[in-house]
Amino acid sequence: MKEQTRIKVLVAEDEANLGTILEGFLTGRGYSVTTCRDGRAALAAMRAESYDVALLDIVMPEMDGLEVLRQVREEPTPPEVIIITGNGTIETAITAMKLGAYDYMSKPYRMAEIDVLVRRAWEKRQLARENAFLQSRLSRVDAVPEIITQYAPMQAVLQMVERVAKSDASVLITGESGTGKELVAKAVHRLSNRADAPLVDINCAAIAENLMESELFGHEKGAFTGALARKTGLFEMAAGGTLFMDEIGELDPKLQGKLLRALETGTFFRVGGTQKVEVNVRIIAATNKDLGRMVQDGQFRQDLLYRINTLGITLPPLRDRTVDIPLIAGHFLRRYGGANPPKLSEEAVAELQEYSWPGNVRELRNVIERAVLLANGGVIYARDLPLAPPTNGDGERAAGSDLTLEELERRHIEAILHQSNWHQGRAASVLGISSKTLYRKIREYGFQRPREG
Repeated sequence: MKEQTRIKVLVAEDEANLGTILEGFLTGRGYSVTTCRDGRAALAAMRAESYDVALLDIVMPEMDGLEVLRQVREEPTPPEVIIITGNGTIETAITAMKLGAYDYMSKPYRMAEIDVLVRRAWEKRQLARENAFLQSRLSRVDAVPEIITQYAPMQAVLQMVERVAKSDASVLITGESGTGKELVAKAVHRLSNRADAPLVDINCAAIAENLMESELFGHEKGAFTGALARKTGLFEMAAGGTLFMDEIGELDPKLQGKLLRALETGTFFRVGGTQKVEVNVRIIAATNKDLGRMVQDGQFRQDLLYRINTLGITLPPLRDRTVDIPLIAGHFLRRYGGANPPKLSEEAVAELQEYSWPGNVRELRNVIERAVLLANGGVIYARDLPLAPPTNGDGERAAGSDLTLEELERRHIEAILHQSNWHQGRAASVLGISSKTLYRKIREYGFQRPREG
C-alpha cells in the first residue's frame, strides 16, 4: 500500500482568502487538506469522511464553529478540533475547551504555530486510537508462547520471518490448522517497522458473509437496517500497522475483488459511503487451504493470490517435528501446572512422539492442559493422555495406525465432540476451527449426536 498516509485536515474558514492561504500552507507541509466555507458544510464533511484534525473558525455562516464542535464530538470517531477566532475572549476559550477542543488560537496567528498545533493534535488522536485498540484487546489477549523449536526446517522458517519482517510487502503464511500461523504473523509484525502501530486480526471463517464487508471496511450511518452510527472497519483500525487475515481462503469471491482493489489502490469506501478512505496497512494472510488449487477450481482469484503472496512462509506440521514435542509439551506443563507442574513419564513422551497430531500444536496444548488435570502423584502417564485414535483393550495402539490424514481428522473430531458432550461451540474452539467448518465436517463424516437417556 502507500508508503505513508498523510494527516487529513479539515479547514473551515469563511474568509476565502485566508482559507486559501491556510490550505496552501498546510498542503505544502505534507497534509491532505479539505476546505469548507461554512459550518454546515464542515459538519457534513466530517460526517461523510474521517479527518484527523479540524481547524474551525468560530464565526461562520449557517452554523458557528462552537456548534460544529458540539455536534461533531458526538460522532464515533471525531477529529481533534482546533478553534480559531478573530475576536476571542476568555469565556469563548473556556467554552471551546469544555466542548472538547484540543486547543484555541486567536487571529492573527503565525503559520508555524498552526503547523505545530496540527501535528500535536494528530499525535494525541493517534495515541487515543492505539489506547482504545489495546483496551479492546485486553480481554482477548492470549499469553501465547514464542515458537519453541530445535527442528532445523522450523528454525529456517524463523530466520525467514526475521528477513520478511523488515519488508512492507504482503505475506502469506500457509500450514495445517494449529501449526502456529498466528504466532508467526505476530512475530512478523513485532519485528517490523510497524511494531509500534496496531496489529489487528480477523478470522475470515468466523464471520458471516453478509457482515464481512462492514467488518473489514466499516459502514456509514443508515447504510443498512441497524446501522445507527458510523462504524470504523478493521482496515482503518490497523492504519499504519498490520492487518492479519486468518483463513483467507474462506473469503467470499465478491469480497475478494473489493479486497484486491483496496490493496492495489490503498483506498476503499465504507459500506454506504461515497468518500474514499485512504489507509496505509500491511497485509498478512494465512490459510490451511491450497489456494493454488482453489484458483484452478474458480474459488479464489488468481490476481488476489499474487497480491497477498508477495512473500510466502510455509509451516511444517507437528508430526514432522517429533524432536520438538517434548520441548513444547514441557512449556505447556509449566503454563498449566502452576508452581509445581507434573512431569511426563518416558512412556508418555514416547506416546506423544508416536501420535500423528492432526490438530498440531493447538491439539498438543489441549492434550497437556487436560492431562495436567488427570495427573496423580505429579507424573503424567500414557493413560492420562486423551489422544485419538483410541487404544485397544490391552492398552496398545489399535490396529490400523497407518491411517490416512482424513481418517485421523475424522477420529480426532469425533473424540473432541464426545469429550465436549457434543457442545459444538466448545468443540470448535478446542479444534481451532469455526462453528461453520465444524458443522460442515459433521455432515461430511456423517456424525450423529448420541440420543440422551
